[in-house]
Amino acid sequence: MTVEIVGIWISPGHNFVGRHGKTPLAHPAISVEQIECVAGRGARGDRFFDFKANYNGQITFVAMETLERIQQILKLEKIPTGATRRNVHTRDVNLNELIGVTFELGGVKFEGTEECSPCKWMNYAIAPGAEELLRGHGGLRARVLSDGILRTGKAELSWI
Repeated sequence: MTVEIVGIWISPGHNFVGRHGKTPLAHPAISVEQIECVAGRGARGDRFFDFKANYNGQITFVAMETLERIQQILKLEKIPTGATRRNVHTRDVNLNELIGVTFELGGVKFEGTEECSPCKWMNYAIAPGAEELLRGHGGLRARVLSDGILRTGKAELSWI
């Protein structure tokens, strides 16, 4: 099956983790054409690289169709670049179907671990109401199982 990787984002630091009751930090989400995925460690250059041993969210995915739906429902001119803080923006794949699945995307192997549940910060980062609209569609957390380079553009997806 062919999937489109629309965008790839990394951030050097956490804006929301550990910030309950405080204002978010301002680490940028940086758009890149490709990322180096390192087995068991995550996406090199991202805040979750080597975050914790066996971490469920070494890399995260979000569907562009979800973001476009939120943009339409909330009548937003656009969703701020990198607002969801997910690493890989996809098109043409139901990410929820990859929960609990080992898969290969663009030559890199991943294990889909769980939904990337939205938090209240999405109302701040995108717009009021975004958290509710993202429930059940917040994206996918995954572990990186093989080393490789993931690139924007068309990529083959297969279940292993």
